[in-house]
Amino acid sequence: MADIVERYDIPQQLFWLHGPRQGRPVEFDAATGLWNVYGYPELHQVLGDPTTFSSDTMRVTRKLMPETDELSMEGFITQIDPPEHGKLRKLVSSAFTRKVVADLEPRIAALTHELLDAAAERGRLELVTDLAYPLPVIVIAELLGVPASDRALFKQWADGLFDHEGKISLAEPSEDRGADVQAALKPWKEMSHYLATHAAERRTRPRADLLTKLVEAEVDGERLPDDQVVNFAIVLLLAGHVTTTMLLGNTVLCLDAFPEQQDRVRADRSSVPAVIEESLRLLTPFAALARSTTREVELGGETIPADQLVMCWLGQANRDPRQFPDPGVFDPERDPNPHLAFGRGIHFCLGAPLARLEGRVALGILLDRLDPLRADPDEPVEFIPTPTMTGVRRLPLLWPQR
Repeated sequence: MADIVERYDIPQQLFWLHGPRQGRPVEFDAATGLWNVYGYPELHQVLGDPTTFSSDTMRVTRKLMPETDELSMEGFITQIDPPEHGKLRKLVSSAFTRKVVADLEPRIAALTHELLDAAAERGRLELVTDLAYPLPVIVIAELLGVPASDRALFKQWADGLFDHEGKISLAEPSEDRGADVQAALKPWKEMSHYLATHAAERRTRPRADLLTKLVEAEVDGERLPDDQVVNFAIVLLLAGHVTTTMLLGNTVLCLDAFPEQQDRVRADRSSVPAVIEESLRLLTPFAALARSTTREVELGGETIPADQLVMCWLGQANRDPRQFPDPGVFDPERDPNPHLAFGRGIHFCLGAPLARLEGRVALGILLDRLDPLRADPDEPVEFIPTPTMTGVRRLPLLWPQR
């Protein structure tokens, strides 16, 4: 793992990539007011117990945040607990069945070739801008029913919400927290207005898309309120492309850093899924998520009181040597590989099958068209600096000369 850190000059704030932790699997950080869970079995317990570890973190953070009426979490499925969570999840689960996802493979392959053809004309390929970002955003936009041509807007909003170097803390001055909230509100409001406009149009002119399904859906005999429809659509739009963008960049990075593994997957394309799974473990895209305790609980030898914010470090847990021998080694033959990159339990990533399919198809085509698959040594790799995310935001590749 040190080879990747040194080779690509990984930012220090992505601390989980800089070697194994020497501390305890569960620790309280007085400087931030957070409980941090780093261990695999401990995190496995947290994600499997939604009653004790609630996804509704706003119930804790709301008391510490500046007052605002502009941030509604209604319909934001990642922040909802049972039984409401199950009801909302069922609304779109049919859009991500195995058959529906499998039927998207020809479209994903065609898009990948189109995007690489455009790069070939330029004679160079910057993986994120030219493929890893546009591919999944076009797919999810088409599923949702919004114009894929607006993808520059989607990236602008995603960057505004995710791409920052801020450290998560409940102990910082309230005015600083207020500045963070206001910074996030601008892209949030713009995205909400955009999707609300499309949702309103679906109420009078329905189509065969996910947004229409949300507008027409009923829970307990009632249609979803407008803010729930919009927030649900925001989750689908953002989560539907950000994970795959990071997954693709991280997997190519691993194959560049470990050329012997690239040779192996070229010789045996059936190993592409295993390469992707090991990339997800080693360079976990969403490296952390939050939960809030509803009662006092014992975890990893520590007693966590009720109403505490718990940071679940998926990226660190996926390198716990108690679960993964030689955790810093990129080993696609690792079997089993029960990583937590897509979460666990009732909040297991709804779009995981789609992300895996997009990764498998795109990586296979990249291996066909670029031999070798190599980062440009004259242009540095740039990482997303956000502490809770692991991914590249710029990865120039060498285009092989004919």
